[in-house]
Amino acid sequence: MINNDRWHLLTPLTALVQQAGEAMMQIYQHDNTDVTLKADATPVTQADIMANDIIVHGLSQLTPGVPILSEELTVIPYNERQQWQQYWLVDPLDGTKEFIARTDEFTINIALIAEQQAVLGIVYAPALQVVYQAVQGYGARKHTRKGKDEVIKTRKHPDGEIMIAVSRRHGKCSHQYLNRFGQYKLHYCGSALKICLVAEGRADIYPRFGKTSEWDTAAGHCILRQAGGRILDRNGKELRYNSKPSLLNPEFIAVGDADYKWQQYFNE
Repeated sequence: MINNDRWHLLTPLTALVQQAGEAMMQIYQHDNTDVTLKADATPVTQADIMANDIIVHGLSQLTPGVPILSEELTVIPYNERQQWQQYWLVDPLDGTKEFIARTDEFTINIALIAEQQAVLGIVYAPALQVVYQAVQGYGARKHTRKGKDEVIKTRKHPDGEIMIAVSRRHGKCSHQYLNRFGQYKLHYCGSALKICLVAEGRADIYPRFGKTSEWDTAAGHCILRQAGGRILDRNGKELRYNSKPSLLNPEFIAVGDADYKWQQYFNE
């Protein structure tokens, strides 16, 4: 079991995602990427599998006995995992389509879930060499390839133009929805980086109406929450994890200003 002081895990976890990222980049830098389709028709590459093996082995060594739920492992039945008090939730390569297209906008996501909340989160973008990390009660930080280490915070709802983070490839917002904001500007981005953009105040909102799974959002959710934001469903409720048999998320909005009435845009 992991006690309440989880901050000490960040150093070995950061080293672990960087190790997985190095292995991933060796594949990424080659011209040919072997791609296969999973049962749900989503793509998977050798990099997904290699990163998953490194991360699962590393987590098993770091926290023996703590269960691991990963996109690239067999899904554990709900009647078993609902008994878990805490567990690791992993997406070893979030943004596989971005990886294949070589946009650099793919990430490794690791979250620790306790009591249906993400209480620790790391999002690492190997091609960009940027690490976002947070632990419940300790705030959120960003580390860059230039060695810069900074505390990140969301920003207040602006009086003028809204910056909206949207997916490059799927789940894009309709013009009807976007027009509700009046003045806005779009920031296209891949993977969990969209949530991190909101967490560091470079975007105000990330609306997601397409399909996502819990491993897509959990790490970024912790980072956003500790930076001052929230991820809300259509009813204004915070996203929860391991609370139902399905691992799919509902439609949601990730928002920076937790005090602003964002639901007026969601449900019009």
